[in-house]
Amino acid sequence: MTVTATSVGESDPMPPQTAPPARGRRLVRLLPAAAAALSGLLLYVSFPPRTLWWLAVPAFAVFGWALRGRSWKAALGLGYLFGLGFLLPLLVWTGVEVGPGPWIALVVIEAVFVALVGAGVAAVSKLPGWPVWAAALWIAGEAARARVPFSGFPWGKVAFGQADGFFLPLAALGGTPVLGFAVVLCGFGLYEIVRLSLRARRTGTVRRAAAAVGVLSVAVPLVAALAARSLVSDKAEAGTVTVAVIQGNVPRLGLDFNSQRRAVLDYHARETERLAADVAAGKAEQPDIVLWPENSSDIDPFTNPDARAVIDKAAKAIDAPVSVGGVVDRDGELLNEQILWDPAKGPVDTYDKRQIQPFGEYLPLRPLVGAVNENWTSMVRQDFSRGGEPGVFTMNGAGVGLVTCYEAAFDWAVRDTVTAGAQLISVPSNNATFGRSEMTYQQLAMSRVRAVEHSRAVTVPVTSGVSAIIMPDGEITQRTGMFVADSLVGEVPLRTSQTPATRLGILPEIALVLVAAGGLGGSVAAGVRGRRAGDVR
Repeated sequence: MTVTATSVGESDPMPPQTAPPARGRRLVRLLPAAAAALSGLLLYVSFPPRTLWWLAVPAFAVFGWALRGRSWKAALGLGYLFGLGFLLPLLVWTGVEVGPGPWIALVVIEAVFVALVGAGVAAVSKLPGWPVWAAALWIAGEAARARVPFSGFPWGKVAFGQADGFFLPLAALGGTPVLGFAVVLCGFGLYEIVRLSLRARRTGTVRRAAAAVGVLSVAVPLVAALAARSLVSDKAEAGTVTVAVIQGNVPRLGLDFNSQRRAVLDYHARETERLAADVAAGKAEQPDIVLWPENSSDIDPFTNPDARAVIDKAAKAIDAPVSVGGVVDRDGELLNEQILWDPAKGPVDTYDKRQIQPFGEYLPLRPLVGAVNENWTSMVRQDFSRGGEPGVFTMNGAGVGLVTCYEAAFDWAVRDTVTAGAQLISVPSNNATFGRSEMTYQQLAMSRVRAVEHSRAVTVPVTSGVSAIIMPDGEITQRTGMFVADSLVGEVPLRTSQTPATRLGILPEIALVLVAAGGLGGSVAAGVRGRRAGDVR
């Protein structure tokens, strides 16, 4: 019996005394996965409405640690976990009214881009100067996300989390690609400094070239951001203009906010007339221009005389040109349109939204979507058509560029408006569908980044809030609450000069994509050389 017991004990593959180390090894193996997911969550926390912009740097430092030296398969999974940790909470507002299905589907797709970036970062992580290649790869991933599928979805660009940050002036230098690159480079550079410091303590040796790369990866973005402050100015170059931003509010939250479309129109007309009464009483300054939000008149004023009369009365009361957000059916095409309404002449100009929102303003793959969810096809019964030209209204001598809601996320849509002559920018929006979610604050941050990027004052009239007036340095001078009727009146500078970001256009993004491609090419070449050397041995 004793011999048998001994034999059984000796053949036991996992004796009790070895179990804790095995569990410890499993936990160690899980550590990179946990770090990737948590660093993605840390990046999310750096975004508005919080002002913790600096957390983006340690987020990428931890992400760099998780990826360095991994196989491409492992890095693909780690990148996907980072993408989920970041995008799941960031985009939760997409499911506020339609349920978790569309939200999860969107995140699952968008995280694929982050996964591919993760695999790329791991591939270049052994190259000299790897933080540069890795940061460029992240921007290349953002560039891809901004274009495909369905014309892209740039929400969640690193730059859009930096509206309160030290790096913000870099937007004027090279737009969102350069701003985002600087933040990511700083994060990967921080990890490289920590890694080399720990190695030096362990071995007593310092790799000077690698250490220089780490230090420069942190120092250059900081110095560049400091130097770029000279590009940020609030000085008026073509005089000033007094703007009025109208927030009329909506009857109810949610997808059926516009079920009382006449009420939405009446609310905005009433708030405009209330402001006119305050002007007449000397309580408010007379505005030169008045800006209404997107969808402030979902009743087509070109075909509905009652809607036309309401808008006309409000414009005459305030005695200033009004930009009205309307839904217009013209020649069988449904258009999300801004209408320039003159108090004496009525409608005199229009701008049709160019970057329309998939699954919100049109349904890609309509038959397939209808087979999966009939409710969605009933909500988007007719697809909106796209406009073809940038919109710049001449309002009391000021060139007002129109960037309607979702368009503010797209670099080209804002830049085209400025190069077409906009001296200030208006971002009319309708966020009532998304309730009190963080979406409104994320979009407001985009407008602040755009203000600095193109050195233009930006107004944000929103049906239900948060509406705001933003100066060219990104500072919010006035803002409303959410789901209240209110108006903002303020003087803003008109500017005509173009920042380097405006003049360079897409070139900084192309340059960074080429740097990313160069890094991947270098990684492949290094792998080939390594295999040849092994064959020789």
